Amino acid sequence: MPDKISLLIADDHEIFRDGLALMLSKQKHLQLAGQAANGRELIEKTASLNPDIILTDIKMPLMDGVEATRQILKGEPHRKIIALSMFDEENLIVDMLEAGAKGYLLKNADKLEILEAIQTVNENNNYYCRLTSARLASMIVKSRFSDAKKTKPAEFNDRELEIIRYICKQHTAQEIAEKLFLSKRTVEGYRTKILEKMNVKNTAGVVIYAMKYEMVDENEL
Repeated sequence: MPDKISLLIADDHEIFRDGLALMLSKQKHLQLAGQAANGRELIEKTASLNPDIILTDIKMPLMDGVEATRQILKGEPHRKIIALSMFDEENLIVDMLEAGAKGYLLKNADKLEILEAIQTVNENNNYYCRLTSARLASMIVKSRFSDAKKTKPAEFNDRELEIIRYICKQHTAQEIAEKLFLSKRTVEGYRTKILEKMNVKNTAGVVIYAMKYEMVDENEL
């Protein structure tokens, strides 16, 4: 049996922190290493508990998540950090990514998405919350985070590029199928292949990738 993924949760709201900890502790492949109530405590507990994944709020007393992330990664750049954010903290999410976080979740994310984010980041990939707005996607693409991660893009044929543009405009598989005179199943097959080529998990990842490599224009979204 593979080793469990150990987690450290940091948030100054005890009720939220305890609720998240309870949910995660019920997962057989996860292990809760500990909790922290602020950025300073997060730094101390990261050093002593050596977690695989850190889930941290951005706004915290004494030291916020951005500065804590910078300090942790300055000494240990291999650490994997996921930011926890409110819906109106887009600038802070970008700050977290630029500081070195590998992903972010809105605090109202459901259980399945939280688990998917943990698994994705544990495999050393980036995770973008499903509810990422076009505005936030644009901010991420224009940020230092995007520049630092820019590599040669995958190759896509004309049909794939067409479907990518529809995905970025938030069309469903059924809607894309009707527009392109394809079956829904065929479109879903294309979508799966596109996600694999981009190495992303959801529509938000497709949008950010497509904007980064100029497959779609921000004004189209």
